[in-house]
Amino acid sequence: MEVLNFEADLRECMLCEHRCGVDRMSGERGVCGLAGPVIASRTLHPAPPESYTIFVAGCNFKCLNCQNWTISQYPDNRMPVDGYVDTECLAFESIRQLESHAGTRMGADRIFFSGGEPTIHLPFIEKVVAAARRSRPGLKVNFDTNGFMTEPSLKRVLSFTTSITFDIKAFYDDSMKAITGAPVEPVLRNAEIVAKTAREKLWEYRIVAIPEVNEEDIDPICLFLASFAKDLPVAFLAFRPNFVLDEHPGASRELMRRCVEQAKTAGLRNVTSAGVTGIRGKIGVVSDKVVETYNRKGARIAASYARSKGCTTQPRDCSGCSSMNMCPIKGYIPQRSC
Repeated sequence: MEVLNFEADLRECMLCEHRCGVDRMSGERGVCGLAGPVIASRTLHPAPPESYTIFVAGCNFKCLNCQNWTISQYPDNRMPVDGYVDTECLAFESIRQLESHAGTRMGADRIFFSGGEPTIHLPFIEKVVAAARRSRPGLKVNFDTNGFMTEPSLKRVLSFTTSITFDIKAFYDDSMKAITGAPVEPVLRNAEIVAKTAREKLWEYRIVAIPEVNEEDIDPICLFLASFAKDLPVAFLAFRPNFVLDEHPGASRELMRRCVEQAKTAGLRNVTSAGVTGIRGKIGVVSDKVVETYNRKGARIAASYARSKGCTTQPRDCSGCSSMNMCPIKGYIPQRSC
């Protein structure tokens, strides 16, 4: 096994905007809960862009609606993962898979880092990419992110990526905190940096439309993005019940149609939508304990779900929570997965 050399980043981790400052090399845990890099799984993946996708475990968000909760909430949920993989071996494996019969037939042309959140494993990913490009110069790389990295980390990501898929969960701070446990400003700042300085790398901004929860945020997100360029690629994804929102109704066809219409009204021209619609569910009751804490109805709904599953900090603030390393949200196992 290789000798790890991530000291500079992990001895006092400041990779993301939680800026935990913990010594991950000695096992200290920040919001993401991870020490060293952990691979959850990897596979050839047909979804655009076609790729050899490496799913990393752990995340700096605790999104109530996470579709990849088995990966993102590791290790608290104790779900099985592949574990640590040597960077040289992973680089060789990735190229071999891309050049395989299955890979070439699929049209896979890049390594795609997803998760979880790749930012928390940035130095590991940089080493994998460097090793892969020593064998295959010019190899394409996609970075799938929630956008909550520091500006220096974003600069590093932009230096080696070919394409970026960038999630925007909300526009209003109370909505963002209720859904993810983190503030929105760094995400909007980074979305603007990508739009203004790395437009050629942007595969798409992705927005999951959650009925009643972030509907108020859709229009301002669209206006925000349209203020930079009208041709920015924007993809709306239909929420389907999962994780803490396992009983919440899925997005309707009408909601998805309305999202696309709002984007076009804002001036955006490159807009798509995808996902299964019409999954039944029931909107949870708003707790009177959160009514005075959040401005928007959707934030109150989301916060009520979080509170019902044990979240103790309102408004949600994962970096300042006394239960950071014993988070009941991270350990939640949904009763329904659609």
